[in-house]
Amino acid sequence: MGLSKGRLFVISASSGTGKTTLARELLKDDKNLVPSISYTTRPPRASEQNGADYYFVTKQEFSAIRRRNGFLEWANVFGHSYGTPRKEVEEHLKRRRNVLLLIDVQGAKTVKRVRPNAVFVFLSPPSKTELKKRLEKRGTESKKEIQKRLRVATRELRELNAMTNGRYLCDYRIVNRDIHKAREILRAIIRAESSG
Repeated sequence: MGLSKGRLFVISASSGTGKTTLARELLKDDKNLVPSISYTTRPPRASEQNGADYYFVTKQEFSAIRRRNGFLEWANVFGHSYGTPRKEVEEHLKRRRNVLLLIDVQGAKTVKRVRPNAVFVFLSPPSKTELKKRLEKRGTESKKEIQKRLRVATRELRELNAMTNGRYLCDYRIVNRDIHKAREILRAIIRAESSG
């Protein structure tokens, strides 16, 4: 007998850790895994498409959705708002589809409060030096912005190691030294948690 509902998989990571690349790989391989596409007020990067990577909206549109309780979680990150659409996530889960949600640690904490039965995975960089290299290679942030993101990443790692109500924030933690190994581990987690 199958599951009565799909599972929500929350992957959180600091900027530049490789979560978007990993998610694309997982979604290609698993036809029962669907992405939760977040809404954001930030402008799209050169390679991003509206409706595929994010729904790019104005601050006013974002506020209107928030007022209607349209987000499972929302947060302001580096001066821009991001939100997970509640209705789309719930519809996928009802249809027994697994949902992949990529959010920061702040967003993951909110989802943990409203959906404690979701599966929480944290993707961390091998080191602070490697994270800095990846952010610089990406070429989308200024030096000042990179420093800010490194400070946030350090704080997030501390938060992950703290317990709340006798539980850690994440169920699994993967150090992304090698993208292929990280993908295999994530695949195994999704398979195991989907069959339980």
